[in-house]
Amino acid sequence: MIIKVALVQLTSTADMAENIAGIEAFVAKAAGQGAELVALPENAFYMRAEGEAPAPRYTQEEHPGVVASAKMARQRGIWLLAGSVAVIGKSVDHKTYNRSLLFNPEGRIAAQYDKIHLFDVDVGDGQAYKESAKMLPGEKAVVAELPWCRLGMTICYDLRFPQLYRALAKAGAQILAVPSAFTQTTGEAHWHVLLRARAIENACFVIAPAQTGTHPGGRKTYGHSLVVDPWGKVLADGGTEEGVILAEVDLDEVGRVRAKLPSLEHDREFQ
Repeated sequence: MIIKVALVQLTSTADMAENIAGIEAFVAKAAGQGAELVALPENAFYMRAEGEAPAPRYTQEEHPGVVASAKMARQRGIWLLAGSVAVIGKSVDHKTYNRSLLFNPEGRIAAQYDKIHLFDVDVGDGQAYKESAKMLPGEKAVVAELPWCRLGMTICYDLRFPQLYRALAKAGAQILAVPSAFTQTTGEAHWHVLLRARAIENACFVIAPAQTGTHPGGRKTYGHSLVVDPWGKVLADGGTEEGVILAEVDLDEVGRVRAKLPSLEHDREFQ
């Protein structure tokens, strides 16, 4: 079973309408090249500088990025992973969820995942990040059903927590999605290593659409959207420019690698 996957690499800004127009063009290009699954990065539709005025607040149903994603999936007849959007949470403290949404070819939401691990760090790039100041953490792992496979849904900083990916693989995931906005500093040091490790550890394909370049306020992201196979081989690398990254994914390779190295069957409990 071979499917064609496309990753859209972006330099998103605080102009949501402009971001949506650019995404629509890239998605059309990907669909025109035969992509069956198209994935967008984290914060695809809106990205502001740390410390700027609060972002516009939307419910999931009202969010312009959600509305546009449903339309794109339906018009192009594709599965679309809308990297992540900020949607109003359930609390009274005005926080949002960083939510990844998977749309089916009818434009309906097939699965959603709220980012579990929030990025509260100072990596020494001139900006401090504290997602918990404006976001609520998710509480559950999500594996989505597609016609060809099961997709494990994660977002960016989740990548540093291998237990989440193990749980997804144990739940049947064959592809692990990691839409991201990795910083330039951490990306240069860790991006390729971590993504290849998650693929190898779990004998899964990893698809990681990423933000790239310089964003509002001088924030820099690393780019290099990757598709990695279950043996840890990089099938596609998006470099540092905006664009569409295509790869053919042979899902039978998951079974072949797991037969060679059945580590998922060898986990043991310990203290």
